[in-house]
Amino acid sequence: MTSDSRSGAARRSVAALVCGALAAGGLAAAGVAALAPGEASASSHREAPLISGTPQYDNTDVYAFVSPDKPDTTTIVADWIPFEEPAGGPNFYTFAEDAQYDLHIDNDGDAQGDLIFRYTFKTHVKNKNTFLYNTGTVDSLDDPDLNVTQTYDVDLLKLRHQHVVSRTKLADDVPVAPSNVGKASMPDYAKLRHQAVHKTAAGASTFAGQADDPFFLDLRVFDLLYGGNLSEVGNDTLKGYNVNTIALQVPNHMITESMHQPVVGIWSTTQRKNAHGDWTQVSRLGNPLVNEVVNPQKDKDRFNASAPWDDARFLPNVTNPELPKLIEAIYKIKAPAEPRNDLVDVFLKGVEGLNQPPHVRPSEQLRLNTSIKPAMHPKRLGVLDGDNAGFPNGRRLTDDVIDASLQVVEGELVGAKNDLGDAVDKNDKEFEKAFPYVALPTEGSRGPLAKGTSGDADVRSQLGDALQPAGADGSPDTTLIAASAASGAAGVLLIGTGLAWWRRRMQRPY
Repeated sequence: MTSDSRSGAARRSVAALVCGALAAGGLAAAGVAALAPGEASASSHREAPLISGTPQYDNTDVYAFVSPDKPDTTTIVADWIPFEEPAGGPNFYTFAEDAQYDLHIDNDGDAQGDLIFRYTFKTHVKNKNTFLYNTGTVDSLDDPDLNVTQTYDVDLLKLRHQHVVSRTKLADDVPVAPSNVGKASMPDYAKLRHQAVHKTAAGASTFAGQADDPFFLDLRVFDLLYGGNLSEVGNDTLKGYNVNTIALQVPNHMITESMHQPVVGIWSTTQRKNAHGDWTQVSRLGNPLVNEVVNPQKDKDRFNASAPWDDARFLPNVTNPELPKLIEAIYKIKAPAEPRNDLVDVFLKGVEGLNQPPHVRPSEQLRLNTSIKPAMHPKRLGVLDGDNAGFPNGRRLTDDVIDASLQVVEGELVGAKNDLGDAVDKNDKEFEKAFPYVALPTEGSRGPLAKGTSGDADVRSQLGDALQPAGADGSPDTTLIAASAASGAAGVLLIGTGLAWWRRRMQRPY
């Protein structure tokens, strides 16, 4: 955990508490007129009452960055279904069939979407007479033993003034990478991941499937702001959990307005069919951790469902945010003076000269300058540490958005220099070097091995030995049982030996 001579341990340890203040400044624009008809987005893990009950539709994070190994392309990563317990079978994690998962592009800075990449999914079940997700070892995405599968389509919608003017099918019936059941079921999951990467005729690459949750942070803020004693920081709350990921890599020229205007705004939404068969927006996401800690309970669901040009109704929540006041009351850290125009300039418009488009209309979205080349040695604090290829110029998987946002929110840009952080500086898993870059998901079947066994041991062969003829007196071979106990499979072999002896005594089939 880093320190600040002006504030001591109290200032160092409240990153998760104030990360949402990024949004507080971000929406505090000059006034209502500046927000209308702006597009906005927000969300993260279980941020509002209604969406927390429907995880298939719940955005968790959005990332957007110039591809490190293909700098003429941009990669967008969007995640859904927070806190996926890897062992959540037998009904593992699927995308919803009654949803539209949309990636939005604003390429002229007017806060209205110009492009939508729309993902829709279908579920297929081979054998409905079994409870199993897979009925045997799965070696490929078309393996007959993979009982439950999904496929998806990708459509590109071009818009003008928020009305669709054209629609192009980019991909059709692409297989989804399955949930990682375990090593016995999926001994080479990396192979399945590779098979799920699909290249389109338009020069784009797409992926959908399970991945390790790439967000790293300490979320134990909600226990009354760490109980006021700062004892619960530095724990990556999301370690060991998976998400469902959509990743799209597209040529830069496909999403930018022109060579002279390389800045794009990016966000995601989820739409769901209601009882009348109409599409209703239920979640939206741009910058991380907005709706959790900025909006009060009465506004959270309305914020997720409202149109972006209506965001002015939430202005009091962000011009007079609750969170900094709580921090000042508990930890005696003085909140920066309001209004926070520094946050408006950086997070609502983009950094001037870096990722701010001309004639920008303030709105909340990830803004990425696609002409900035990837850094050879990325710095986790991004622009704050002189790395202009990182957050808030888009968001890379390795960017420590909590620490960067905290330092800016606590006044870094208005003279209050600080080095604050939540002591969680990187993901628990290494990210991949090539598309889709996200780390492989944690497998569901994991844990300590039986005593005396190794990962390569096959207990079935020992069980077979146990079913051989018993001792001369017809009783179970106690020598075999003792040996089996030494091998760590005593319980299983004792049962097997006992069954063999019992069948002989009863002279009836098993």
